Amino acid sequence: MSEVYKLFVYGTLRKHEKNHFLLEKNSCLAQQAWVYGELYDTGLGYPTMKGSDLEHKVYGELYEVKSEQFKDLDELEDFIPGDENNLYNRIELNIHTDSGIHKAFVYVSNRDDLLGKPIVHGDWKLNRLMERKPEKIYYFAYGSCMDMERFKAAKADQFFRTIRGVGLLKGYSMKYVFPGTDGGRADIVENGGETEGILYEIPYEGVEYLFQREGFYGGWYRPIFVDICLPDGKTITNALTFHVYNKKEEKAPPLHYATEILRGAKGRLSDRYFAQLEEQLKGLGLKI
Repeated sequence: MSEVYKLFVYGTLRKHEKNHFLLEKNSCLAQQAWVYGELYDTGLGYPTMKGSDLEHKVYGELYEVKSEQFKDLDELEDFIPGDENNLYNRIELNIHTDSGIHKAFVYVSNRDDLLGKPIVHGDWKLNRLMERKPEKIYYFAYGSCMDMERFKAAKADQFFRTIRGVGLLKGYSMKYVFPGTDGGRADIVENGGETEGILYEIPYEGVEYLFQREGFYGGWYRPIFVDICLPDGKTITNALTFHVYNKKEEKAPPLHYATEILRGAKGRLSDRYFAQLEEQLKGLGLKI
């Protein structure tokens, strides 16, 4: 009988990447996982990492893997147990997720000459987005960014005029777990729930605006990539959205923020989900 292990991946084994076929039938325990470490671009079409202290993080995905699968995975990573000349070593590290900490295998660099350009934000997919600066990208808004009035006030509404429609993010629930000085702010928690939102098609200038608005450079929200289901049955892969770095206990948002969310959702998201948003706010003690 096969033994089952956990594996953290951060490069070409991730979802929609070129070597993901090796894991596509495996159970993904967390799409938003991270480990303490430092990430580098090898310049060869894939990243590598090394473990580090508690200062730097590497982001990726956590999977369950059967013991016999390591034959193909070890071959891909040029790893032979006990060989001092490995390209990568396979070691166990603590992996952090929204559901807690898991012990998992990680392939880390065994060659300093592969430690090329540092990827300062710790995310291979994000790094490529920032380097390529595509003309357009899909963006999924689930909180106050559904509200066009807020965009107009910021003189940024020109970036968000192309709306693909209502989208559904499976596997995540929206909760107010980002701590503001006057209450909670919206975030998605990877807990098996579902979150509705607005799917925009935006220019890269809009991405830069969102980086500033969401406090990316200040460590508030982290840009991530998710798959969004549309009412016509199509799925948009690798849509940009945002995920809180350091979640806290859920708290009621301030009234002005709740108003923005409800205003952006009303008449656009489903009646069922809009009612759910209202009940959630009332349950947190907000009078709306």
